[in-house]
Amino acid sequence: MNYPIARRAASLSPSLTLAIDSKAKQMKAEGLDVVGFGAGEPDFDTPQHIKDAAAKALADGFTKYTPSSGIPELRQAIADKFQRENGLSYKPSQVIVSCGGKHSCYNVILATCQEGDEVIIPAPYWLSYPEMVKLAGATPVILPTTDQTEFKVTPEQLLAALTPRSRLFILNSPSNPTGTVYTPEEIKALGDICVDHGVLIMSDEIYEHLVYDGAVHRGVATFSPKHQEHTIIVHGFAKAWSMTGWRLGFLAAPEPIAKAIDAVQSHSTSNPTSFAQKGGVAALNGSQAHLPGWLAEYARRRSFAWKALNAMPGITCANARGAFYLFPNISRTGLKSTEFCSRLLEQHQVAAVPGIAFGADDYIRLSYATSLANIEKGLARMEKFVASLNG
Repeated sequence: MNYPIARRAASLSPSLTLAIDSKAKQMKAEGLDVVGFGAGEPDFDTPQHIKDAAAKALADGFTKYTPSSGIPELRQAIADKFQRENGLSYKPSQVIVSCGGKHSCYNVILATCQEGDEVIIPAPYWLSYPEMVKLAGATPVILPTTDQTEFKVTPEQLLAALTPRSRLFILNSPSNPTGTVYTPEEIKALGDICVDHGVLIMSDEIYEHLVYDGAVHRGVATFSPKHQEHTIIVHGFAKAWSMTGWRLGFLAAPEPIAKAIDAVQSHSTSNPTSFAQKGGVAALNGSQAHLPGWLAEYARRRSFAWKALNAMPGITCANARGAFYLFPNISRTGLKSTEFCSRLLEQHQVAAVPGIAFGADDYIRLSYATSLANIEKGLARMEKFVASLNG
């Protein structure tokens, strides 16, 4: 039978990160010793007090439907977090709890963009942004950057990309896949342009708490009431609390946009998982004592990996200031990213993600959210692979 497939689905590119991870797991199941640099999730466990809160919710029978946008207790905790940590005032009605940070991004794009609209996305980008834009019927407009400019889009680039159809600018700092952190001054300059031209900003701040070397995260909404009016902040519990599998995200938006997103969510997923939301309350209101240790360990791994990569012939790598990724430049090896990663996995059992998935074919992404022992072993294998290319 010739099954009909909608154009919106047929036009999508499958997730290369999930594909690489799946192939690596298959090789491991076959008994091969695979070192994985692909997954974007912490290797630390969820802090115990968060798990305890969810377990208690289950034991107490908190297993029914909740309001589609989340329980009032969690929406208040999120509003309190924005006030306490970012100096931003949001009513709980402006907060939407979702089924993960990815879901928050999709909800924002679906609720604000439609056919005829353009969405401006700096590259390298998180690989789902352009596909979400396509699903909304809008057009992604990609602004390329390189390691020579620390993967930062400039105000001049943004201005040149603006048209009467520009609806949304996506800003991700700290960045997946590059680890780039824009300075407050750089963030404000980009935000000023969007405010002046009536363009909305989706500020993806899920890596907010993962910064190094004195880097400072400051969201675009914090600069003035006008900036806040033009900004939707998307966030989640996956990275700073290691809750990837919990599928719990959140966003804060101007009231009309929040209402539109609530309507979209009510007809798609309904509410996020009830007992996971109780874990979210504990994550925000409970101890944050886990984070300094995690950051110190990430910094140690990052430093080792960055030095090892830059010592390899044909590889250069800008240092990350946030998140838990490095994005080395492989252009001098003579290979593009897909062939590089395929051969690295098949010949040396090391899984990395091709940069083409992020709109940058001369790079690969390596996650250092894995043990230092794995990093040492994996990069030693990669060094042998790169040496064979240059030999």
